[in-house]
Amino acid sequence: MGETSTEKVTSKQIHIPDYDTLVKMLTISYDSFSNKDDFTLGEKLTSTIEKKIETEIDIQEIYETILNKGSDNFPILQRNKHLMYVHGFLSNPLHPPFAKLDASQSWICYWLMNSAILLNSKLTNIEILNSSEKLLSFYNEINNEIGGFGGGNGLFKFQNPHLAASYASIMALALTGNEETWSKIDRNSIKNWLLKMKNSNGSFLMLNNGESDTRAVYCALCISSILNIIDDELKLNVIDWLIKCQTYEGGFSGEPGDEAHGGYTFCALASLFILMKPEEIVKSNLNLDSLIKWTVDRQYSLEGGFSGRSNKLVDGCYSHWIGGTVALLEILINYKLNLNQEKEYQPLIDRERLQNYILCCCQDKFGLRDKPGCKSDFYHTNYVLCGLSMCQHFQFYDQELADSKGNSAFAYVPVEISRTDVVDVKEANRVHALDAIFGLPYSYAVKMFDYFNSVT
Repeated sequence: MGETSTEKVTSKQIHIPDYDTLVKMLTISYDSFSNKDDFTLGEKLTSTIEKKIETEIDIQEIYETILNKGSDNFPILQRNKHLMYVHGFLSNPLHPPFAKLDASQSWICYWLMNSAILLNSKLTNIEILNSSEKLLSFYNEINNEIGGFGGGNGLFKFQNPHLAASYASIMALALTGNEETWSKIDRNSIKNWLLKMKNSNGSFLMLNNGESDTRAVYCALCISSILNIIDDELKLNVIDWLIKCQTYEGGFSGEPGDEAHGGYTFCALASLFILMKPEEIVKSNLNLDSLIKWTVDRQYSLEGGFSGRSNKLVDGCYSHWIGGTVALLEILINYKLNLNQEKEYQPLIDRERLQNYILCCCQDKFGLRDKPGCKSDFYHTNYVLCGLSMCQHFQFYDQELADSKGNSAFAYVPVEISRTDVVDVKEANRVHALDAIFGLPYSYAVKMFDYFNSVT
């Protein structure tokens, strides 16, 4: 494929089969793909296009196989197997090959703990104790006068404080629910460190002399919000800098002038939600229409999943990065329409197709994965489950809750979707509701914020 400048690709290669059975079974229509004419490409295929077509064919074959087996054999969430994967790694030392991930130890704790709770499992007392001690060691080993958390301490006695590692550590500590551990966090030193990471233009550095991008802003705002140390000094110029990161496509880049990307887009939009209420975001300089268009264009009709950038392959992790963006955009859209009940809510994407992609294509024997042909890993297990949760819930802004908390970032409440015209959720596939902002199962961020709010 791609040997000549006029490579012919027949409809047989990319044609989607008759999905009438799937339409009846899952209330999905693939009609727009059932009558593709042959077409001729005017130039040599890129490797990305070749891989995209190969992926489409692989997924098409999976869907055909499922259809041939009948509705009684439609895949369900393999909860017990995924929990064996999650708790197995969470409860036991990692094998030597994982040494290369030493600087990602805080992330591994977060991904595994988050996944367990999303699967409606409880963390054991041993898991909570071991995780709490490990995470605090990434802070204390550094010297708490510096501030943030490093990513680990296995290979090196000292690892530089890093915003991403600090986000992962603090979110994981939130998942422990361990107030005794929370009391050992020196919030003043963390705030001082965050201010050192802040640039005058409103952006943040990931680490001293490191890069600055929308991820860093998101991590800094999540940390400062959940620890209840956010103030005007930390927020100064951040909104203006974030708006400059919106690209001509509509999505957000890591920094002004770069390409729009799903992960950066979620980080930027979630940051705006921390800094502003929905009514303020709608009135801001955010180009909402172009962001909506770019976001919905990330869902592919055959696969049902999302890509992270234009003309890129589907990837299970974007079930969260794009799916989380969808959840936030739906809040803004329905706010503008003055719709505040689940029966009135207007969905932005096809949740049924995304759920199908997750259940049919993203489940490995144990754990979850990027796409067919890939192996499961901690990262994809967590973010695919986050995306599945988004499929099953709408998010609502509660003004009374915002007033009582004194912080609107903690006023977004998930509601299970009961409308089968939006998505048909079998009980076997049900996962825990997700916090729209912080990437945690709902209530965990609120509990940590309430604790630090009470000790201020």
